[in-house]
Amino acid sequence: MKLGLINSAWLGTAVGTAEGIRLTKEIGFDTIDIFADPLEIGASERRLIRHTCRDACLPVRSVVGITLGIADFNAAVRKFHLQRAMAYLDLVYELEAANFLIVLGEYIWERQVIPAAEQWNWAVEGLQALGKYAEGMGLEIAIEIEPFQLSIINSVEKMSRFLDDVACRAVGANIDISHLVLAHDQPERISRLAGRIVHAHLSDCDGKVHGDLPPGRGCVPFEAYLVALRDAGFNGTVSIELEYSPEPDKIVDWVREAYQGADAIMSSLRIRS
Repeated sequence: MKLGLINSAWLGTAVGTAEGIRLTKEIGFDTIDIFADPLEIGASERRLIRHTCRDACLPVRSVVGITLGIADFNAAVRKFHLQRAMAYLDLVYELEAANFLIVLGEYIWERQVIPAAEQWNWAVEGLQALGKYAEGMGLEIAIEIEPFQLSIINSVEKMSRFLDDVACRAVGANIDISHLVLAHDQPERISRLAGRIVHAHLSDCDGKVHGDLPPGRGCVPFEAYLVALRDAGFNGTVSIELEYSPEPDKIVDWVREAYQGADAIMSSLRIRS
């Protein structure tokens, strides 16, 4: 497995895009994931990302996007978010990355008024269209499990059922280890997704609320989950997700701490290649 960093770690700090990419390589990461909206960045920013990653010999593995409108009640909104998600896939292709990491939305109105099955089906239809588009470009889509009560996909079981319904080889799962802890999904549950895991995230939490902390600052039993990932046949990139450092002026120390903690765990398991 490779160890990567989502560049959202640098958001809200004095570290800019190019410097963040160079620091990611300098600290020791194998790869980088890019958190950027293709509708918000222009040609110069795209070129900056592409060239800086190339010069740093730091390959982009994933582009991260949040598409909460994929299962919206309004057809026009769903259409917009589908087109926006396709623009994300275009950016993945442009950056020569492997996958689009997609975060789906939640059931609205506490699953009242609109039947939950309808929102589920809208999400399935959206991912079927996206999967077909991705497949034509030789790309993959990684759907992230979100541990929140009303998230459309908030457990391994729901992920498995969703992928069955989408039924597209280009659409797979992202395993965020801390999210599984918060969802009370034990490591052995990962085997249900064997052969369908596209990407993985690693961060710590207190076991109660979403944290995105450096490994060692919470209670996540990383070893058991990483072994389960390996046993499920996953040998891709595990990307550290850090957001909203409590001390933005010490962000480099924060990222370095996360790298050292993750590297120590992966090295002890002999799974980092």
